[in-house]
Amino acid sequence: MNTHNLRLLNTLPPLETLVCFEAVARCGSFTRAARELSITQSAVSKQIKALEEALHRALFDRHARGIQLSAAGASFLEELEPLLYRLQRAVVKAQYEQDGQALSIACTQAVAHFWLFPRVVRFNQQYPEITVSVISSNAINERSCSESDFGILYGDGDWPTLDSTPLFPEIVYPVSSADLPVASPMSPADLVALPLIQLDSRQWDCLDWQDWFNHFDVDYHIPRNAITFNQVTLAFNAALEGLGVSLGWEFMARKAIESGRLKKVGEFAYETGRSDHLVHAKYRPLTAPACTFRDWLILTI
Repeated sequence: MNTHNLRLLNTLPPLETLVCFEAVARCGSFTRAARELSITQSAVSKQIKALEEALHRALFDRHARGIQLSAAGASFLEELEPLLYRLQRAVVKAQYEQDGQALSIACTQAVAHFWLFPRVVRFNQQYPEITVSVISSNAINERSCSESDFGILYGDGDWPTLDSTPLFPEIVYPVSSADLPVASPMSPADLVALPLIQLDSRQWDCLDWQDWFNHFDVDYHIPRNAITFNQVTLAFNAALEGLGVSLGWEFMARKAIESGRLKKVGEFAYETGRSDHLVHAKYRPLTAPACTFRDWLILTI
């Protein structure tokens, strides 16, 4: 390793601090991040403190109701997340590229948690000899999906380099905790007066409340100091905790509604005409395990 590379490595913070930061930013909580990483909350706090000291920046704003990414933290996450995704992909590829009984699939964090994971568990029970590696990141696109055996990509299904099969349509409606005392709205306009949990989707392709109200021809402006999250999963968890009314995607909300943890707020749903698709690169033939997984997954929809 030459002197330039050594100097470069000396300027980089430890990898574990970056992993902790991404987990806290995504989970919106030191406690939930610690649980996901199987370490203590104190250890997570120390890693974040070390990273902030290395960067000379506060990455989170701490307040009585929890934490929120600072402007510097949001900017850093935008740059870091795709790099961590590529690193994870490189490790998975190195681990399994010689293993003919393995495949990888890239998708967003929400799809991985709420839709794909239970299906991978069932697939593994039926085909224990095939290893499925799930790579979750909100920074996925046509190119990054082509780097894995499969991707689950949101859109209209028309990507020049990908073959696509629709998996589930996008259906979005208001949801809240079943215990939240909100009156059932008679029209979409009645929702404006309710405590709406905002979703800041400027960094990625996702609906927010303004998009939803526009579909129903309702004039809506985001209130000042509204509770706001930059991840669908965080807004969803906030609704589960009773903080207000959130947009609920059908693939995420259905089980929670059926179990009685969530309720629909009104009977108004926006079916956008777009879907999440199972995609793979057109130029690369699928392996036998990948074909098995694709056929099984489509049959179970």
